[in-house]
Amino acid sequence: MPIHDLTPLVSPALAVWPGDTPPRREVLLDRARGDTVTLSTLHATVHLGAHADAPSHYAVDGATIEAVPLETYLGPAQVVRVAAEPGRRLPAAVLDGVEIRAPRVLFATGTFPDPNAFREDFAALDPGLVERLHRAGVRLVGVDTPSVDTFDSKDLPAHLACLGHGIAILEGLVLRDVPAGVYELIALPLRLSGFDASPVRAILRS
Repeated sequence: MPIHDLTPLVSPALAVWPGDTPPRREVLLDRARGDTVTLSTLHATVHLGAHADAPSHYAVDGATIEAVPLETYLGPAQVVRVAAEPGRRLPAAVLDGVEIRAPRVLFATGTFPDPNAFREDFAALDPGLVERLHRAGVRLVGVDTPSVDTFDSKDLPAHLACLGHGIAILEGLVLRDVPAGVYELIALPLRLSGFDASPVRAILRS
């Protein structure tokens, strides 16, 4: 069964949001030095590469990541490829002529092509598009950018629209080589107590 890996490689080169914690490996024990085992510590933001936002990331009383229902991140998902304008929000009209055939929708915008090079002009989602997804029965939205809101957004209208409609958010996906269509998504967040996000190993199966 063909698998599409939507997860960027986690290395010190992986770009993170400016001011956030980049990934770093600290080697505590090393077989090459004669230790019994190799043992490493990972230092990194939880908004690392492909990740699931928890509601607590954008709402004071929102659920933290260990409380999100796992079934949201597992099941049929539709990849929708769109013509996106860098730095702008995708309007609801991008779905004109598109039949939503799954309760999870992943938007391939192509506006953040290199996970190792952070750029501020990625596309985002308009709250009207989130509303349209909700009306179509969508429970999860994913993007191939660092955020569903624009880089300079302070009021986070797309995040809050997702919150209001109970739509989960996946960000940082690599969708460059994935054809449009319906797949099975597996992108389970870790059970991290009290955290506002979790890295995921996001895959699609045909």
